[in-house]
Amino acid sequence: MEGVPARLIVRGIAKSFGTTHALDDVGFELRPGVVHAILGENGAGKSTLMRIVAGAERPDGGSMLLDGAAYAPLGPLEARQSGVSIVYQELSVCPDLSVAENIVLGAESSRFGWFDARANDARVLRALAPITGGRGDLPIDAPVGTLSAAEQQLVEIGRALANENTRVLILDEPTSSLGRDEADRLFRALADLKRSGLAILYISHFLEEVRRIADEYTVLRDGRTVASGLVGDVTNDELVRAMAGRGVDLVSRSERERGEAILDVRDLGGVRLPQRATFTLHRGEVFGIAGLVGSGRTELLRSIFGLDAVRSGAVRVRALSGPASPRARLAQGVGMLSEDRKREGLASALSVSENLTLSKLAPLRRNGLLSLAVERRETERFVERLGIRCRDTTQSVGELSGGNQQKVALARLLYHDVDVLLLDEPTRGIDVRSRNEVHRLVGELARRGKAVLVVSSQLPELLQICDRIAVMHRGVLGQARPSSERDEHALLSEATGA
Repeated sequence: MEGVPARLIVRGIAKSFGTTHALDDVGFELRPGVVHAILGENGAGKSTLMRIVAGAERPDGGSMLLDGAAYAPLGPLEARQSGVSIVYQELSVCPDLSVAENIVLGAESSRFGWFDARANDARVLRALAPITGGRGDLPIDAPVGTLSAAEQQLVEIGRALANENTRVLILDEPTSSLGRDEADRLFRALADLKRSGLAILYISHFLEEVRRIADEYTVLRDGRTVASGLVGDVTNDELVRAMAGRGVDLVSRSERERGEAILDVRDLGGVRLPQRATFTLHRGEVFGIAGLVGSGRTELLRSIFGLDAVRSGAVRVRALSGPASPRARLAQGVGMLSEDRKREGLASALSVSENLTLSKLAPLRRNGLLSLAVERRETERFVERLGIRCRDTTQSVGELSGGNQQKVALARLLYHDVDVLLLDEPTRGIDVRSRNEVHRLVGELARRGKAVLVVSSQLPELLQICDRIAVMHRGVLGQARPSSERDEHALLSEATGA
């Protein structure tokens, strides 16, 4: 595509929030038929830049050109009408509306002033065809709230593609909720869209994805452009060094002593999923669960924690057994990190301090009253320990980057000092260095005698940090085996039933 005029030119973009400089003199060019990756650590300014391009934020300085014309959208609707559509990492679907209603929401087709159901359904099917392979396996009349997180992500992408005027498509961590099959399907769709001349901005922390789908890249660090070029001309190590400002040494699984059994699950069955799960988790152990999206991994963790009803089987924590609520599980020393931090993991309108401490206020009381000074000291301790980047502990969690939000959710479990940590996709949507910090933290907790249960769609991650791994297939959890006896091929074969 060399010699093709740029579709989108971004120059000198600057944006500040109070005294925080989110972006400073950032620029890039995006050409038709090209996937351009925007890389950087959490807090580097990627999301702010994308929100500016999509019209959700106004820049303090700089300029943009779209197909040679000045482009300065006053809001997301104007950006969409100009042909710029975005799919955010955090889902923004309406759960009570159908798939079709979500996809055409705000841009419904009409005939003589009346809603044209036939035309809207045809638009929906055209929008979904590239990402469902034309199989129609997303029922367009189903309420979106009944779909899995992965299916809801596909609805979001379909909504962007339903705008037939789209010239620039922005994807923010589009595979963070997708399994391998769904991600492969998305990559095939993007290849088709690229061939059709669509210009695509792609944000991802997974360098293997970038290398597979992207043609060009721009790296942001601390709100500035620090590197750009062709993906084929740069190594992963060079990209990591550009993002972090230095090299990142990957954490390897350390030797640790397995202690007493603390969590025992026997023939556990949920209302729908899991079908059957049996395993024992010990102190000093990191136990991984692999499997495809929809296999029942998340439902297993939710059943153990008391969020979902248990149909059969038993869960014992130490010597305690029987059904339990999340409150009871926390009292027993069990904590859970949800894969959906927006809807279940955090209260985005509350501060870092409130999110970290609100579920356990007793240690913060002095003479019966909540001490804000004690709360601040406690919060600052965990902010420093996990390297949470925030203005101060009173900053709203919703203003933080995705990786720093994830660290706040993890910090709450550390503040509770739970003995059993149920971690569902703990590194979803966070950068290489933050991911490494989470891996180091998990290892440290295991060495201190904590028991950690990890669900992850990233097989290399499980092999890297877990002592034992079990695979879930169609709701049934297989036998746990040492990680040293596993590899990606074996895990994937078992996950797919091969």
